[in-house]
Amino acid sequence: MTDQINWFPGHMRKALNDLSDRLKLIDVIIEVCDSRIPQASRNPELAKISAGKPRIIALNKSDLSDPDQNRLWVYMLRKMGTPAVEIDSVHRKGLDKIRRIAEEMCGEKLKKAREKGRIGRPIRAIVVGIPNSGKSTLMNSLCNRKVAITGDTPGVTRHFQWGRTEYGMELMDMAGVLWPNLGSAKNRLCLALTGAIRSEVTDTVSVATAGLSLIHSLYPEMISTRYGISFENGIYDQRECYEPFLSAARMKGCILSGGRIDEERFARLFIDDFRSGRIGRISLEHATCTQNRREENEA
Repeated sequence: MTDQINWFPGHMRKALNDLSDRLKLIDVIIEVCDSRIPQASRNPELAKISAGKPRIIALNKSDLSDPDQNRLWVYMLRKMGTPAVEIDSVHRKGLDKIRRIAEEMCGEKLKKAREKGRIGRPIRAIVVGIPNSGKSTLMNSLCNRKVAITGDTPGVTRHFQWGRTEYGMELMDMAGVLWPNLGSAKNRLCLALTGAIRSEVTDTVSVATAGLSLIHSLYPEMISTRYGISFENGIYDQRECYEPFLSAARMKGCILSGGRIDEERFARLFIDDFRSGRIGRISLEHATCTQNRREENEA
């Protein structure tokens, strides 16, 4: 079940431990988040370690998330004091904005370097984020060549790697890291659905069933269109979605001999549909709801 989801292998702890020393070499942090889950994909451990360093939030995979929510998240994050940009690292969209913001943030430091005779001193940035957020793809796109290994499963990058962009910025890539306590059940579900957690340590059917409920609560028309089912609208509740899950599996022909539902097959199909954008452009976390909760807490 989603309550049991967790993943924090040893290389992640080592990466976090090593990060503090490496930050001494860094001018600015590029934090890559999954634009479908801008809040759940921000590692609080990274925030603690890197406190005080200038930061740019890159909302990656923006081609897969709700465009209205993308704009709201950028606005909300900027209002909270952190520059944020929508990017699509695969198709190299929005990358110029990262460069411009980094140059603005480091302008005074570069000016002082020039005054000391260090002409052409590069901006040094580190690319951080959770597994499968697209960090290495972003680094390769910024450098315009393959300097980091990429993959569609979490945990591909294991070591710190350096690269240089064509306009002189030096980039360091680190392993994607989660944290020991992944937060609420919804946070863990979001991380599992987007691929931040290895499928080997989750129950695929539970993740897909809960995911169907969550997405239906946000985008019921998309679920109805894609799977030919409809069920009562309302707040996300994974306990109420098993029968609709079976109905959707039946509609997609995931049937075993004897008429039994092939739950595992449909679960994999549904998760792949979501990750590839075949259901539609979906944001699992909505900025409007998040902002309302924040204002209530501050009141």
